[in-house]
Amino acid sequence: MVMWIASSAPAALVSVVSLAALTLTGNGGPPPPEWGDGPLTVDSLPRVTYVAHRGGAREVPENSMSGLMAAYRRGTAQVLDLDTRVLRDGTPVVFHDATLNRTTFLGGEVRKLDAEEWKGVRLRPRDRLPGSWRSERPPTVEEVLDRLGGRILLMLELKDPAGLERVAGMIRARGLTRSVFVNTNDPRVADRVHRLGLLTQLWRSAGQMRTDRPERWRSFVDLLDVDIHARDADLERAVRSGIPRVWAHTVVTPAQRDRALALGCDGVLTDAPGRLARHRTRVPGPVSSVTGR
Repeated sequence: MVMWIASSAPAALVSVVSLAALTLTGNGGPPPPEWGDGPLTVDSLPRVTYVAHRGGAREVPENSMSGLMAAYRRGTAQVLDLDTRVLRDGTPVVFHDATLNRTTFLGGEVRKLDAEEWKGVRLRPRDRLPGSWRSERPPTVEEVLDRLGGRILLMLELKDPAGLERVAGMIRARGLTRSVFVNTNDPRVADRVHRLGLLTQLWRSAGQMRTDRPERWRSFVDLLDVDIHARDADLERAVRSGIPRVWAHTVVTPAQRDRALALGCDGVLTDAPGRLARHRTRVPGPVSSVTGR
């Protein structure tokens, strides 16, 4: 059941941002010109990588097409993170919560809607966001892959692992198996992602990291996503695990970023990529101690 929720935001805050000039590549269509000979892949990432978490949720409306496009255009992150859920008919959509209440004008469970009903959902931008943003429909995963796939690295978190096979098919059909990380908190799901030939990302909380033995996952995890609130020893153990990339979440201050890098992480997921980009990285000790994996 879907319930209407009254908006608390005045009409003046509705965005006048227009994306009319942006078009989809379409299923099976030619790649965008900026791909050159092919889409950007994981091999293009810099030594230290910045990820716009949910598109940069302190700077843009989270998990929105306009927010993702703004983060892409600003160029302060090399990877765009988004969350995925599955509708009643199996359609993967870009959305974080299990319910509509927090970020839209509706209430009820996401999984009880179908693709046609999804067209009536409208995001409710937070009042505290800088600038002005209009209400818009949350995108489907297919729409994001068509618009941004290969132009920038993407990170898709599976909130509903049941949607993995369909998401995997979309990624493979577009030639993006080296351009999209598929993220989960469950090592068993991460192993399934790997077996499907996709880039595998596994995130872990500070509590989980106290007893984790991450070296057990190095055969099937491409990216270990660790909690910035974990103990130094747990972060260092993750860095020594043999997993190729270790990035920290969710970083919002320069001090948190610098701590993660000093302990050996080579990337950060942040709600404020623009803010971190304005602050120079300060890491104590020689550079080799930061990137010596």
